[in-house]
Amino acid sequence: MPADHVREGIRVNCVNPGTADTPWIGRLLDAAPDPEAECAALEARQPTGRLVRAAEVAEAVAYLASPCAAAVTGTALSVDGGMQGLTLRPRSPAD
Repeated sequence: MPADHVREGIRVNCVNPGTADTPWIGRLLDAAPDPEAECAALEARQPTGRLVRAAEVAEAVAYLASPCAAAVTGTALSVDGGMQGLTLRPRSPAD
């Protein structure tokens, strides 16, 4: 799509959110047998150690839609706390 429309002045980008702290995730956690343990497990799998905030996803969308991103097209912006691009070593017992 970006290649099809760039000459028309149309930019095409997308935002790929990770596990975000949203009402939907909250309902899933509330339904779990141990919501606190389930939340800790979700946070532990994130390289940043926390869920993505919905506001962080919204800010990425706002940036891509703004004049500040006038030269950005054909981009997939991951707002996922590093899930897509980072491979971390397992934690050692000393961590």
